[in-house]
Amino acid sequence: MLRKISGTGVALVTPFKSDLSIDFEALASLVNHCVDGNINFLVVMGTTGESVTLSLEEKNAALDCVKKANNNRLPIVLGIGGNNTDYITQSFSSYNLDGVDAILSVSPAYNKPTQEGIYQHFKAISESSPLPIILYNVPGRTSSNMTAETTLRLANDFENIIAIKEASGDMEQIMEIISKKPIDFKVLSGDDAITLPIILMGGDGVISVLGQALPEDFSSMVKYGLEGDLKASKELHYKILSFVEPLFVEGNPAGIKTLLNLQGICKEEVRLPLVKSSAKLKSIFKQELNKLV
Repeated sequence: MLRKISGTGVALVTPFKSDLSIDFEALASLVNHCVDGNINFLVVMGTTGESVTLSLEEKNAALDCVKKANNNRLPIVLGIGGNNTDYITQSFSSYNLDGVDAILSVSPAYNKPTQEGIYQHFKAISESSPLPIILYNVPGRTSSNMTAETTLRLANDFENIIAIKEASGDMEQIMEIISKKPIDFKVLSGDDAITLPIILMGGDGVISVLGQALPEDFSSMVKYGLEGDLKASKELHYKILSFVEPLFVEGNPAGIKTLLNLQGICKEEVRLPLVKSSAKLKSIFKQELNKLV
């Protein structure tokens, strides 16, 4: 039985040591930090996890670390995506999927497929995946938008396509999906800044970057929003927003790793072509953290 994929999910970073090898101790600590902060589900090997810079062996090792630290407390979503459809459909057997609840798969980047191409891509993934699929639309990274029409077509045609992480930032598109989707299909925000507006329009939660640094505040905002407590959720929304605005200025996950480093959770290290955040950004985060004390 599929465990609930809604509320606050977090796209976990992959912490690195100074030599850029994976820091498994820090990763386990991050998982516990999220569980203790009332996060609802964990996402491993998404964009924030720098999955494109990790070998298959490293991806499996990181996944195993998260599963062990999580100890079956929260649902786990694994990112498996790309722009080579055939490779993706053959890659599921490369992972130990025991203890994984769903797959997050991003719309193809770089190739710029048509809407029919996007549909056929996810059709092939749906038909080959042993686990439920969460679509991921992020035009800012893929250079192509998956329209509401395509999302709804996939949601209606394939029972194992259960949700979408919507990061288009297009509220009209997102509201169209929410208003026309199958009843069990979940719409998750892929943008921390507009998570609450999406929830108040009928969305089901978020896959967040910031949530792993501020799990209690972020998960509470989402919870209150889902419960219809506008006053409490709005107060937390604006409290969180001061962190969201600078978080992506110098790229993701450089920003979130700087914030986590200031909290003593992991180092700032990222792998090229990403570079660490500037001293200026670190100073901004220090000021924001001091306001929380």
